[in-house]
Order: sequence, then structure tokens, then C-alpha cells
Amino acid sequence: MLGLIGTAHFLSHFYILAIPPLFLFWRDEFQVSFAMLGLSSALLSGTTAVLQTPVGFLTDRYGAKTFLVGGTLLMCLGMAAMAIAPSYWMILVLAVVSGIGNSVIHPVDYAILAGSIGKDRMGRAFAFHTFTGNLGFAAGPPVIVLLAGMLGWRGALAAVGLVGLPVVGAILWQSRILADQAKPRAHEAGASGLALLASLPMLMFFLFMLTSAMAGGAVQAFLIATLAKLWGTPLAIGSAALTSYMVGATAGVLIGGWVADRYGGALLGFTILTTLATAALFLLVGMLALPAVLLVGTVFIAGLIFGASRTPRDIMIKDAAPPGQIGKVFGFVSSGLPMGMAITPVPFGLLLDLGRPDLVLPLVAVILVASIFTLTTARSAGKVRLPVAAE
Repeated sequence: MLGLIGTAHFLSHFYILAIPPLFLFWRDEFQVSFAMLGLSSALLSGTTAVLQTPVGFLTDRYGAKTFLVGGTLLMCLGMAAMAIAPSYWMILVLAVVSGIGNSVIHPVDYAILAGSIGKDRMGRAFAFHTFTGNLGFAAGPPVIVLLAGMLGWRGALAAVGLVGLPVVGAILWQSRILADQAKPRAHEAGASGLALLASLPMLMFFLFMLTSAMAGGAVQAFLIATLAKLWGTPLAIGSAALTSYMVGATAGVLIGGWVADRYGGALLGFTILTTLATAALFLLVGMLALPAVLLVGTVFIAGLIFGASRTPRDIMIKDAAPPGQIGKVFGFVSSGLPMGMAITPVPFGLLLDLGRPDLVLPLVAVILVASIFTLTTARSAGKVRLPVAAE
């Protein structure tokens, strides 16, 4: 079951980062600006973010498996069809199509995980799910560049898109093992889903996702440039630091899953401590010129600790959701991730343009500390209680 869900999640993240490496190919062939090229990536991610919540409502109402099959198929075929696009405008349309398919992944995956995995293994299952998404992000750029060099950009897109078809076939073949989430209790079945998403815990969990993504996105986008401007760090060392951060964050997710299963009663304290430790380490990197080996090691530990906080966060969100409402909850809350990533580039880039690289990593630390207040508020509010539905 984890293999099926994880492979679909891998493809979801893989496709998002498979598009940017093709910009130079498209610029030469279609003669469009870099701003227009960026629109393709923005449309795929933006469509995914906007539709996650509506898909979550549909998932809770009609079940997750049908949407998993249909969404994965649409996502893959949208990417494959780009291989025969006669113009750049068609690529933009297909980016939206693929984004529509991509939007199902988080709501349906978490609904199926909640229904298919025992509580004592839920943390490790959530961790594996996040881990496969991170692997998709990591594999996207190098794989698409390698295939484009061998097959051309059209052949590369056809290959990575059509590889999703056997994944869809496997999901259909083994669909009997994908149990859906529990149905809502009778008195909650007719209650407003909007009231649930507008409740204090869900709004605060959304803001925690948003602020965490802002901090992580700033590190991914500007760590290399910040280190170069602050300390004159060579490109090779800066790149090694960023890679070590990404490796640490990916490995940390698995640690967080083990912690969530073993120490379920201490999830809030663990997440607060790991977030504070991450903030402190980035503040250190932003204030002291560290030797290369120590710099890479410090950033790796920061990524490891930050990654370890992600699974306990997801388990707390699941525990706060009423029965049968997992789809809409994760559809809404997880939309904070792409939104946070979208907010980051302009203000942090502006700091570098203004000659203030010294403020970049301290601001990352401040955002991480601020995220703690949203999490503690969400957690202190407890499990959401929906109003009794009208007879």
C-alpha cells in the first residue's frame, strides 16, 4: 500500500521540478521570455494549490480511490502530452491539466493512509509518504536533464509522463488493499466543512505550514547566494552546503516518523524543540564565518532537525481532524506549502538586491520562531468539534 501511494507521490513532486530544467530548450524553440517560461511552472504549482481543498471535500464525500486513479492518470498524461505540443501556449494549457491531476495527491493520500494504517505505525507511514515526495523533488531536475540530452526535450517528457501509466495500472490492480478513511459519525456527516476549515486549529495549522515553507523555501532558493555575499563562500562549497541541507531534511523525515510512533504524547514539545534548534543553527550560519567542513556539517544538522519536525506536525493535524474529514483538512492545510514557497522569492531576493545578505538567515530564524506560536495555538485548541448537523 505504501509503495502504491508513495510512487504516486514521488511522481507528483517529480513533475513539479521536471519543468524548470526545460526552460532553455523551450526558450530556443518557442522564442519566449523567461517570465513566460516561469509561468508554466507557476501554473502547475498554483493549480495544484488552489484545487487541493475542493478535491479534499470531494474525497471525503465520495471516497479517495477513484480520485487517486483519475488524478494520477491526468497528471501523467498532461506531462506526456507536452511532448507533442505545437506551441508554448499549449504547454501552458497542459501545465494546468497536469496541475489539476496533481491536486488530488495530498488529500487522497492522507485519507487512504488514515484508513489503511494502524495507529501504532501511522508516524512511520506518514514519514515514508513525505520521504517519497522529497525523493521526487531530488530526482526531477537531474533525470529530466539526462533524458533530454539523450532523447531531446520532447522524448524526455513523453518518457517521464508515460511511466505513470503502469503506476495507475498497479493502483487499479491492487485497489482492494487501499482502505478509505473512516466515515464521519452520523451527527457530523451533514455539518459544514467550511466551519471545520475556518476553525482556529485548522487556520493555525495552515499558518504553521505556510511559515515553515517560507523559511525552508528561503534556504533552498538563497542559501548559496547569501553565503557568497556574506562570507565569500565559493560556489562549490555553497552548493555542497545546500545539498547537505536537502539530504539532511530528507533523512530527518524518517527520524520524525519513528519519534511520532514511539513518543506520541510528546509531539508538540518535540516539534517546538526541533524548530528552535533549526532557527538557532541558521542564525549561527548567518552570523559567523564557519570553515567549509563545519559549515556543511552545521547546515546538514539543521536540515536533519528540520526534517524530523515534519511527521510529528502531520500526525498532530490528523489527530485534530474529526473522523471522515481527512481529505479536506489536508487539502486545505497542505496548500500552505506551495503558497509559502511562492511568497519567499521576492522579499528575500530584495534583501540581496539591497545589499543586506546579513538579514537573510536571521529572518529565516525569526520566521521559524514565529511558526511555533501558530503551532502551539493550534495544538492548545484541541480536536475540532463540529456543530451537530440539522435534522
